[in-house]
Amino acid sequence: MENEKDRFGETMKLVERAKEDIYFAEKDRELMEKLKARLKKMESGDTAALPPCPKCRGALETYRFMDFVLDRCSACGGIWLDQGELEAILQKVTRSPLSAFVERLISRGEEIR
Repeated sequence: MENEKDRFGETMKLVERAKEDIYFAEKDRELMEKLKARLKKMESGDTAALPPCPKCRGALETYRFMDFVLDRCSACGGIWLDQGELEAILQKVTRSPLSAFVERLISRGEEIR
């Protein structure tokens, strides 16, 4: 009898986990749709969706840099990155063939000393 009770408890835990997974999957899908819509607006050049420049309150323009969509102020020339963009750009730059060549040159210079 106790064994049956445990099986029912385990089943209930699995059902709760499944419902939780379904809930978060739906929230993730909604978030992805919002982000895709925002990206389409940015790529189409719709600057009305962009906030003003944090420094001078000028108009921000979007442009592409290494497959990243960045914001640049038309008044002061400041470049503004969203969260995580700097790290992503740095990762892409450090994986390039040029960075590997520079790293080899630097390591050879350390061996000579």
